[in-house]
Amino acid sequence: MLVVAALVPDTALLVPGVAGGAEVLVDVRDAAVAAVADVVAADVEAIVVVAPGPVPRELRGTVRPSLAAAGVPDGLVGWAADAVTLPGEGVDVPSVPSAVGLHLLLQAGRRRSLRVVEVTGHQGVATLAALGRALVDDGPTGLVVVGSGSARHGPDAPLADDPRAPDHDARVLADLADAGTEARARLAADDGELADALAVRGWAPWQVLLGATGERPVRARLLAQSTELGAQHAVLVWDAR
Repeated sequence: MLVVAALVPDTALLVPGVAGGAEVLVDVRDAAVAAVADVVAADVEAIVVVAPGPVPRELRGTVRPSLAAAGVPDGLVGWAADAVTLPGEGVDVPSVPSAVGLHLLLQAGRRRSLRVVEVTGHQGVATLAALGRALVDDGPTGLVVVGSGSARHGPDAPLADDPRAPDHDARVLADLADAGTEARARLAADDGELADALAVRGWAPWQVLLGATGERPVRARLLAQSTELGAQHAVLVWDAR
């Protein structure tokens, strides 16, 4: 059963030190830490990080939230990159979004009863929703859902500007902040191909969240939003308590 979910951006810039001496996304970072702390404080048996990755997988064994894949040496990261132990054997390397989710959980003091699942848009709505239902089947569960809107907002964007990005992200963010029955139906029907073209990294994790939520009533809170540096980032809490 889903109890509460924190929806946080997938950018490595949330982690202090990644931007060097520059202070970026400070308000978004503070909101993300607060949202994840809300999940950690809830009465849940397990917390699952759901993040975009290169392939669908669940991380196993010893995992350290390194941001080396983003070109950031561990020595520059302002938060400790302590290893966590996940179910199963092995030493997996997380995607950058998964590492961001783990960093936030470590900041909130959670190191036990964790799982990390990486997903892709190619899995499709039905498969992602089924995964969401399965993730919350074993008992009261919290989610840390890692993903951002389009990376194509204006000339300073990480990727080429696309005039469709502002309208798409505004619609999606409004529905994430609503979280009612009709809003969730619209989110489930969001065009995955358009989301992929707009580099919306949150599309697949949000589909997992919808599956985990099912028909449960949800109170949504929007804590922060920004298109700083040309990408749409938002922090929300979905509370099903």
